[in-house]
Amino acid sequence: MNDNISALMKNLESNGMKPYFCETNEEAVKLIEELIPKGASVTHGGSVTLGQVGAVELISGGDYNYLDRSKCATREEQQKLYRDSFFCDVYLTSANAVTENGELYNVDGNANRVSCIAFGPKSVIVVVGVNKIVKNLDEAVLRVKTVCAPKNAVRLSLDTYCAKKGQCVSLSKECPGMSDGCHSPQRICCSYLVSGQQREKDRIKVIIVNEELGY
Repeated sequence: MNDNISALMKNLESNGMKPYFCETNEEAVKLIEELIPKGASVTHGGSVTLGQVGAVELISGGDYNYLDRSKCATREEQQKLYRDSFFCDVYLTSANAVTENGELYNVDGNANRVSCIAFGPKSVIVVVGVNKIVKNLDEAVLRVKTVCAPKNAVRLSLDTYCAKKGQCVSLSKECPGMSDGCHSPQRICCSYLVSGQQREKDRIKVIIVNEELGY
């Protein structure tokens, strides 16, 4: 762990979040297993990172009451699962960016993920690779517009400007705002959440993995 990550972890702790550091994906998934009680109700947001570290495989293995979003056959079933997720014991997710000041920055299309991070599940476990650490919120906003949104839009085969051009259309402006962007019906940048100082100490756990993970 270098000095920058050590400082980040102190800032996360000062903001009421519980920080952890893992060198590898294997260490991270073992830690996740320790943090989730057997039999707990658990689900997760859409995340490439969680698949890479093996977290989805872990919670779908039978030891937990797993709300499996992949089993939803209709929009109605999906919406019900999103609402049920609000009452889970544990919610797993990644973050679009983590600032050196110990803030989490997340942007959603359906708002199910940012809702559960903000309130609802008893425990939230956030897994991030070191590639998602940024200096401040300005860099976090730019990261979403140039990395997270374009790559996820391509992954999901969405018809958006960023999927075609590799960055948000708002960057053509001299001073683009945080929520500026396209007006595609398939836009995935709709709801924005900054998690700073937390009232419920250690409800949010942040696992920093010394790997490049997700977008």
